[in-house]
Order: sequence, then structure tokens, then C-alpha cells
Amino acid sequence: MSDQINLFTIGFTQKSAQKFFDTLKQAGIKTVIDTRLNNISQLAGFTKKKDLEYFLKTISDIDYVHLLDLAPTKDILDEYKKKKRDWETYEQKFLQLIADRQIEKKVSPDLMDGACLLCSEAKPHRCHRRLVAEYLNGKWGNVSICHL
Repeated sequence: MSDQINLFTIGFTQKSAQKFFDTLKQAGIKTVIDTRLNNISQLAGFTKKKDLEYFLKTISDIDYVHLLDLAPTKDILDEYKKKKRDWETYEQKFLQLIADRQIEKKVSPDLMDGACLLCSEAKPHRCHRRLVAEYLNGKWGNVSICHL
């Protein structure tokens, strides 16, 4: 692949709705790709699936897609969050999961270009959205990653 893919990531925690939507709009995002396993809980606030889809389209004409293939399994997530396992173990298990799922064949470069991977974590350092972006760059070799 030769054409550069501009892929963004964002977490909604510690952001107001105004900051969240303004950030996406200013970055020129075309599609928000929800990478969360659970996007309907009360904790999701303004990013609950149906609400988020409506807000994105109405506020900024941004498309919304929920891709469970880019989310961790409940077991992997619970082991890290509830059992307080270390990040390195989570990272290894998640990277193996997305490799097994062959996500690079399930998402197209066209979908990813100008898209923004969404999850809840405020920062990308210990977040699976960063791992997805870096994994795709490793497979495709032409992904420019920007964490919003």
C-alpha cells in the first residue's frame, strides 16, 4: 500500500460533550469507529450508541460505525479491569486476539482513512484503540496515527 492513511483515536472520558465534538469536527473526522465492547451502559453518558450516532451526524455530519472485531473480549477486559492484571498481559492477549481475528482483512483502508477510533480511556497509552491503530500500521505500513 502506498497512499497514506490518516487514522485518529479519541477517548471520551474526562471530556465534555462540547470538547469531544469540537475536537472531532476540528480534526475533520469522517467516521467515528466505536471500538468499545459495551457502548450502551449508563457510564457512556453522551456516547451511548444511539445518542452518539445521532449527535455525530447532527452536529458534524460524521458517520458512526461500531466494530466489535476491534474490541477486547469480555474475558480479556474483565481480567485487566476487575482482576487488576498488568497492562503487558492485557496488551499481549489483545494483540493476539486482533491478529487471530485478522482485523487488517476485516476493515478497509478506505474506511480507516479520516476515521477516528473511539473508546473510553482518556489517554491512549494504556488503551486498546492505540493497539489497533499500531497493529494496522504494522500490517499496512502506511498509517499515520494521531491521538486527539
